[in-house]
Amino acid sequence: MVYTALLRGINVGGKNKVDMKILKKSFEQAGMKNVVTYINSGNIIFTTADHSKNDIAEILEKAILNTFGLDIKVLVLSLEDMKKVMSLLPESWTNDDKMRSDVLFLWEDINDESVLDQLTFKPEIETVKYAPGAILWAIDKINVTKGSMTKLVGTKLYKQLTIRNVNTTRKIYELMLAAEKSG
Repeated sequence: MVYTALLRGINVGGKNKVDMKILKKSFEQAGMKNVVTYINSGNIIFTTADHSKNDIAEILEKAILNTFGLDIKVLVLSLEDMKKVMSLLPESWTNDDKMRSDVLFLWEDINDESVLDQLTFKPEIETVKYAPGAILWAIDKINVTKGSMTKLVGTKLYKQLTIRNVNTTRKIYELMLAAEKSG
């Protein structure tokens, strides 16, 4: 099966530095196949037939701890999980000079539509939707500082998710589909 591992909090502001080439080798040594990394923020696509998502996350967290000495949370999504998110992500959403759109991927213990109840957002300037496994968020760039998602940083909820912009999310999905075809 094809999976992606999303690492939370690496290579941000010079902290938790993780070299992608070394990370790739670490994943391979942990038994993952066809490992591909995408950009420096901890997006890894791979295949494995041997483990559940929870087992994979535990294996990879141990591998990162052993290789880098870092206690990093790893969110593992299957291709099916990603298809659900992508099916609800509006094609018109962009991440460019006019619009900011992010996908806030949720850890399993908060993966429920009721997570939206923990957010206070401003529907007049931002769009927030639940997709199984994620919160989808979009706002015009001119209003970003007025939006509510920036207030998430440092909250309990913030520690239970990992964020990718829509461009990165779409590329991860593309790489997962390519892995499925070649696998």
